[in-house]
Amino acid sequence: MSSLTYDLTLAGLSVGSAAALTGTGLIVTYRATGVLNFAHGAIAMVCAYVLRQCVVGWGWPLWAGAAMTLLLLAPALGVVLERFVFRPLSVLGGDPAQTLVASIGVFVLLVGGAALVWGQGARDDAPELVSADPWGQLAVALVLAAGVGAVIRWTRFGRELRAVVDDRQLAALGGIDADRVAAAGWAFGAFTAGLTGVLLAPYVRLDPYGLPLLVMEVVAVAVAARMRSLPVAVVVALGVGVAQSQLTRLHPSGWAEPLLQAVGANLFVVALLIAALALPRIGTRDALPRTATARVPTPQGAWIVAVILFLLPLGFAGSDLHTSVQVPALGVVLLSLVVVTGRGGQISLGQAAYAGLGALFTALLASGRFPGLPRLPELAALALAVALVAPLGLLTGWPAITRQGLALALATFAVGVGVSRFVFAQPYATSGLSLDRPAGFEGDRAYYVLELALLSLALVSARALRRGRTGRALAALRDHESGASAAGVQVPSLKLLAFVAGAALAALGGGMLGMGLRAFDPTSYDPVRGLLWFAAVVVLGADSTLGALAAAALLVGLDAGARGGMAAALIGVLAALVGRFPGGPYEAVRRLRRRCRTTLTATGLRARRRLRPTSRSTAFQPMPRNPADTAANRPHRWDTGEPGPPTAHPTNISERDPSTTHRTDTGAANSSSPHRTDTRGLDPTTAHQAGSRATSPATTRRSAPDGTEPAPPRRTRRHSPRPADGASPPPGPPARDHETRTDGAGGNTNPAEGRAVLTTHNLQARYDGFTALDGVDLTVPPGRITAIIGPNGAGKSTLFHCLAGTLRPARGQVRYGDRNITHLSPHTRTRLGIARTFQQLAVFPTLTVAENVQVGAEQGHITDPAATDRALRLLALDGPLRNAPAAGLPTGTLRRVELARALAGTPAVLLLDEPAAGLDTAEVTALTRVLRALAADGTALLVVEHDLDLVADLADVVHVMTAGRIIASGPPDHVLDTLDARESAV
Repeated sequence: MSSLTYDLTLAGLSVGSAAALTGTGLIVTYRATGVLNFAHGAIAMVCAYVLRQCVVGWGWPLWAGAAMTLLLLAPALGVVLERFVFRPLSVLGGDPAQTLVASIGVFVLLVGGAALVWGQGARDDAPELVSADPWGQLAVALVLAAGVGAVIRWTRFGRELRAVVDDRQLAALGGIDADRVAAAGWAFGAFTAGLTGVLLAPYVRLDPYGLPLLVMEVVAVAVAARMRSLPVAVVVALGVGVAQSQLTRLHPSGWAEPLLQAVGANLFVVALLIAALALPRIGTRDALPRTATARVPTPQGAWIVAVILFLLPLGFAGSDLHTSVQVPALGVVLLSLVVVTGRGGQISLGQAAYAGLGALFTALLASGRFPGLPRLPELAALALAVALVAPLGLLTGWPAITRQGLALALATFAVGVGVSRFVFAQPYATSGLSLDRPAGFEGDRAYYVLELALLSLALVSARALRRGRTGRALAALRDHESGASAAGVQVPSLKLLAFVAGAALAALGGGMLGMGLRAFDPTSYDPVRGLLWFAAVVVLGADSTLGALAAAALLVGLDAGARGGMAAALIGVLAALVGRFPGGPYEAVRRLRRRCRTTLTATGLRARRRLRPTSRSTAFQPMPRNPADTAANRPHRWDTGEPGPPTAHPTNISERDPSTTHRTDTGAANSSSPHRTDTRGLDPTTAHQAGSRATSPATTRRSAPDGTEPAPPRRTRRHSPRPADGASPPPGPPARDHETRTDGAGGNTNPAEGRAVLTTHNLQARYDGFTALDGVDLTVPPGRITAIIGPNGAGKSTLFHCLAGTLRPARGQVRYGDRNITHLSPHTRTRLGIARTFQQLAVFPTLTVAENVQVGAEQGHITDPAATDRALRLLALDGPLRNAPAAGLPTGTLRRVELARALAGTPAVLLLDEPAAGLDTAEVTALTRVLRALAADGTALLVVEHDLDLVADLADVVHVMTAGRIIASGPPDHVLDTLDARESAV
């Protein structure tokens, strides 16, 4: 027995050593570039094939083949990937969604390329680089891990590596060659992948699909180490390897025997499931894939062409018709990805699992082998299989509630691998299964007609999720999850809906595919297929049903008409080039056409200028430059205390600095907002005394302007933002002589009476030991405008997030009237009547202006159909802008869109986070009128703002924050004059 235990331990150490090498390479690549290299297993497979080709095919000595493969090919492959695939993505801002697609694209490309070059059959003659004795492999793994750890911890390169990981742009500004660091990380990661491949190849099946998947299963060791700790990764790898080997000693009997045997043979898969679903998440800074531009309308006649092409196979015969039967079925499966990823913005790498379950359940039900149910006709079995699989979408939908980006990708991939290993690969579930076609549809042509009918049903279902209230909510979720939640969208429920609907469509397509092939083939639904399908849908149009149909035809047609692997190679190339063409192949073609049209001679340019009309839409007429808008009149900033230079604000949300989109802000100012003074030197005691001497805010309420006199004097100082076409943004809503109220857009016309008050009590919040809020008590009364000011890091944004529900305080309460809302979600607070805007724009670019505002009305359960129109009219968005896509509009206009969306829900409390950021003087003046009108209607407004001129003109009461505390409160004149006096004294 002891001899057996020792032998099994040695075998486990051998497997664990290979897993440790994989974990080391993944961690180094991730720490150097921030990329979880999904292509790690594919690189390992390619290197194993190349070594075999050198030694077996060409007769090279083993040492020469190993040197060429590991010391030249593998590092060179890593450098090429960094230079031509991932560096362009880092230049664009390192969007995690595009990086993930590119990584999967490289995986698919290498798998397809290997299938094209070496065929799809398994090889069992891979050369053995290290003897079967595990001590050699273990020594290699430990030496590499120790060496890498020493380099990272004690060398200059290690310090540069840590700096690049923390902030790549800041490291580059500090003189670090971030590209060199990233290239070195990719080279080493590819080297470890190649070493893993050549060590494993002699003992496992060497084929284009099996080895890459086997290597990716052990990603659990890197996830368990939080993608940081090499010692943890090595210990976990060796521990799981030994445990898996020892479990082979168990020989249970009874119903649990096959399940326990499956667990014992796939312990790394179990570890992957636990690491992805239960351990603390990684990649929390990552964003979901979302469309950053307006949705491109379907070309006229495209659907007519698609219908004709899908009807053509009815004229085929023989093998051509039999192959065509797979296209509608696969099209339905890919439509499930359109629903989940294109419409819902959620990453799903496990749709192949649901397709396979649909086929398996259909076969079991039709054959009478499903427990507890009799044999059913094929169509009834298919319908019941869809109903059974749909709830299983919660397997990936539930983790999606709290995960996004890389963490969600790992969770869905883990579920797909788990279903493949524990269900599809087990003889007890799949042996002896056959699947017939429905009665009356046995022939290929008749069955193809049935498939077209089911495909039409799936298209109608997918279209229903684009239209109406649900469609707008899904688009909001995809475009900006935080903004959708702030608009009242029930984000968790909507994510579950997307995954359940996606699982149902995938099950329908999988059952159709199984009946078309007349058998259940587990290899048709393996996780590699899921990665290929995801990449195909994303690069051909994640939100396009036509793109899904085109991808299905492409995948089936290329693999049937050419050597196996052609479709995977082509999709891989397109996905790997996502950094070169971020908008996909369609956008690349459009850009090329525009470039061709604009490549004119000087004579042609002059002719075009003469012929082009000079008039513009009245909504975008240039505004005269204000002569008072000079540097001398620009106020100071909190952060510098110096006059602020004019700053051009980005006019398109897709042009904003990507480095700011995932910032955790605990009070940082918008760098483009100028300010009146600098209070960093303000003595807290002096400020508090100034506030205590001030009169009550109720006695200093200023009336809103009646429109016949100019707005209160302010310092004109902003540089007017320009849209992409060079015209000025549209002016703000005009002042009307009768307008001191919002005509119902802000709620009741006499709302201050009987309204609940938003308050905080002893609010405390901490970040990693730093106290951001320290016992804050605040009251936001109805019918008043309350402002919070203070220097960077004072805790303003933290307090704002606690009020909005995006941050849960460590201690204290947030109350709305008599109700404790401290633990309520943002969308629940919105439905209670607490709306918010964002410092960084939170609009939905794929929706029109009116649809953006309509989301706020619908999700706030406003039954009045005129609520959207009132909000649009109040913010002067009811003209030509109403039906314009939000993508590409100037920053000032988008600010008004966001505010109109918040007002469409008729909130009782409105939280505004730097509402003047990006606005010019005229737009700020118009904004001031609107906010005063809202207060006159009884809305409680809380403004966190760095523009002290705006605060002085607008607020009824000002609270000054420093170091997480409110140190002064009172009317703005007293508080701000005290700040100015203090600054002058300093």
